[in-house]
Amino acid sequence: MVPNLDKLIGISTYCTKTEGTGGKIKSSPEQFFVSEILRDKVLDKISSSGSYAIYKLKKQGIDTNHALSDIFTKYGLRLKALGLKDANATTEQYVCDMTTGRSADTLITNRYTLEKIGLVQKPLTKKDMVGNHFKIKIENADFVKVAQFTDHDKILNFFGYQRFGSKRPVSHIIGKAILQKNFDYAVETLLSFTSEYDLVHNNKVREMLKDKSNYAKVFDQVPPQMDIERIVLSEMISHDNPLKALRAIPIQLRRFFVEAFQSFVYNQTMSRAYEFGENMIQPQQGDVCFDKDDNLGRYENDPKQRLAIPLVGYSYSKKNRFDSFISQILVEQQITPKEFFVKEMQEASTEGGFRQAIISCNDFAIKEPYVEFTLSRGSYATTLLREIIKPSDPIAAGF
Repeated sequence: MVPNLDKLIGISTYCTKTEGTGGKIKSSPEQFFVSEILRDKVLDKISSSGSYAIYKLKKQGIDTNHALSDIFTKYGLRLKALGLKDANATTEQYVCDMTTGRSADTLITNRYTLEKIGLVQKPLTKKDMVGNHFKIKIENADFVKVAQFTDHDKILNFFGYQRFGSKRPVSHIIGKAILQKNFDYAVETLLSFTSEYDLVHNNKVREMLKDKSNYAKVFDQVPPQMDIERIVLSEMISHDNPLKALRAIPIQLRRFFVEAFQSFVYNQTMSRAYEFGENMIQPQQGDVCFDKDDNLGRYENDPKQRLAIPLVGYSYSKKNRFDSFISQILVEQQITPKEFFVKEMQEASTEGGFRQAIISCNDFAIKEPYVEFTLSRGSYATTLLREIIKPSDPIAAGF
């Protein structure tokens, strides 16, 4: 039986049979370390000459979006990350200046450092990153059972809890409301959706925000860490226009909400296909696959190809063996692929795409009380750890 939180984000199964080790992660950011790995050919292109600056961003206690926003506000550098990293972790990642011209050498604050490592001719893209290396402490785990865990190459590549807002799994619900052009409900959900896992004060504020007439009265009680809520609330107090309020949110977050709903459909697709008995590990004739260089193509009986599962968007094609699951889920959710194009918010629209079905996990090692491993780009360490620990209460276990 999976925890209720898993079901809320579309995960209804485990894909390993081992007994859970129990234990807790992320008691402090130092216990969860992650560093990005760039392709060798990209590292070779970083030099002392070029148009775009490349930096290494090391941070702790702040997520990537907030760190980049802070850097832009304080130093005027508009940087782009290849991947998003959690606040409750110690992380190292590469970021690229999107404009030619001004750059900085080293910036140091109490939560992050930004160190210039060189220049490139073209800005980096997500494809330039191979994956991430993790070193994670699991407190109070049964490490005998951890040692018995050998199925790290058979784990479904679910989107993890962070994709939806761990303590308040709401991002996909907001995204769905945007797709259905129900902007009133998107704002209402963003401001007032409560969760049993959230802080008592936050829930108290959100309860008051269920009544629109309270917006102005409650504004000063909204804590600073609820910065997105403050932006939306301020707009609603000024204009009472939900679409305008949503468009005041940074563009990457607007996209994130829609992509979170796409991720929810994907998680449900994976769960149902696995439970139905579909082979998720070996690709078959007619499947879409990634090759060794992460390029998409049809199955060619190449052992290095990896099965790809559709991410629904406005260009979704039904020609795949997972369509019966995807179409059923979309009917249940009362959404059509065409609705992933939002005329009123085109910048949040998504064409769709594909995601690797199984996590590519390398260098798995146990150095009690730590586990270390390398995952391919876009895969979640918490998805792998979920299969090892099998927590009855993911939030209490640090997820």
